[in-house]
Amino acid sequence: MVLGALAALLELQGDIDVAAQAPDGEAALQAVVELQPDVLVTDIEMPRMTGLELAAAVRERGLPTRVIILTTFARSGYLRRALDAGASGYLLKDAPASELADAIRRVHAGGRAIDPALAAEAWGEPDPLTDRERQVLRLAGQGRSGADIAAELRLSEGTVRNYLSEAISKLGAANRVDAARIARERGWL
Repeated sequence: MVLGALAALLELQGDIDVAAQAPDGEAALQAVVELQPDVLVTDIEMPRMTGLELAAAVRERGLPTRVIILTTFARSGYLRRALDAGASGYLLKDAPASELADAIRRVHAGGRAIDPALAAEAWGEPDPLTDRERQVLRLAGQGRSGADIAAELRLSEGTVRNYLSEAISKLGAANRVDAARIARERGWL
């Protein structure tokens, strides 16, 4: 319902055509590959592929599509990761539709569109986690055992323990669950 409503609002703009709508990240990537739209508007949290993974996949494939993340996550860690993944825009869902339309136009023209309050905050505390520590911590935060994490990521259990230990230490957490909570609150997971 929200996806359809957003598409309808954008279509009202006259100069914006919605080429496709996708229920998950993998379907969105397939649509981008097939249609090569000028701008992709995506959320961060989606089934099968996150918006951050989608932005990175678009960049890695060398596609000309520019990416705007539209989300409820007003966290500077997510913004920094979105920009690192190649996103050209990062806006919050509570912004008026006219701001999104203006952002699409600005990104289409080669610029950036970043929520101003979030942009100022983003240059504060940097994300201390490596990509691998983030992967391991995300799975641990889902309640997965060390053996399960090791099997999924094709690592030894000792290596998984080392990554978890490093993440716990870097975040000053009491344990793996606390580390996952801290990282999620700061937008690093």
